[in-house]
Amino acid sequence: MRILALDVGGTKFTLAAFSGGQMILRESRSTDRAGGPIALFAEVERIFATWRDQHRFRPDSCGIGFGGPVDFPSQTVTLSTHVEGWMQYPLVANLKLLTGAPVLMDNDANVGALGEAKFGAGRGADPLFYMTLSTGIGGGIVSQGEIYRGADSYAGEIGHLNIEPEGPDCLCGSRGCLERMCCGLWLERDYGKPAHELLHDEHFVRKYVVHLARGLKAALMLLNPARIVVGGGISKSGDRLFVPLRDELNRQMTAWSKARRDVVPAQLQDDSVLYGCVALAALPQDPINL
Repeated sequence: MRILALDVGGTKFTLAAFSGGQMILRESRSTDRAGGPIALFAEVERIFATWRDQHRFRPDSCGIGFGGPVDFPSQTVTLSTHVEGWMQYPLVANLKLLTGAPVLMDNDANVGALGEAKFGAGRGADPLFYMTLSTGIGGGIVSQGEIYRGADSYAGEIGHLNIEPEGPDCLCGSRGCLERMCCGLWLERDYGKPAHELLHDEHFVRKYVVHLARGLKAALMLLNPARIVVGGGISKSGDRLFVPLRDELNRQMTAWSKARRDVVPAQLQDDSVLYGCVALAALPQDPINL
């Protein structure tokens, strides 16, 4: 089966082609925030045209992981808090028209969770909680091999838990959200350095993991997952992040709780969402009945 995977993020988007479960083509571009969805889709069209003409790639099915809330039953983008213009943009319809193949879309954290559960660090861990720690912060839940979306497609939105009630304003309209305190977008705006540089400063990391652990504690107390997998660009900091994070999480956890605290980096790294798109695209193309 040939699958086209599209990962749409706040900083970049990536298009990948899979054949028989193997990635055969992959290209990334920076997100043009001023150009919005029209500029992004024009780039998708150019890349796909090259693959079609030079590599004779025509997908049987397509999967999309979108960096923002998605109404799964209607297959529409609710919004992007990082790039304007996505509300009501017909991304699924346009990709279907471009490729001639069925398309299924979900929130990128849900899709990343599926990718790590099926192919990465979440294999054998049920239920699994996945958190993407990148330009923004999102969460996805996989139980018994399926994404748990909740009643209205919005389960797992850990990025907008309030961890500092009197904290700074978040783009969502609230204050002190986990995303506002810990995501790459705000770290660079607040400190004037990208996250990968900040995480070389041990003093900064000790303060940073206090906020991050508050969010993960909420996931542990509410969901009691078998494992938490952390993906996204910031997760690639490795032990510089995960050793103090695990220590801080153990310090914060309720003393009587014996919930496991298995927190690991994503195995698929930048490709968690792309591999999740493979699993998503293989699902029946009727989201109402999923």
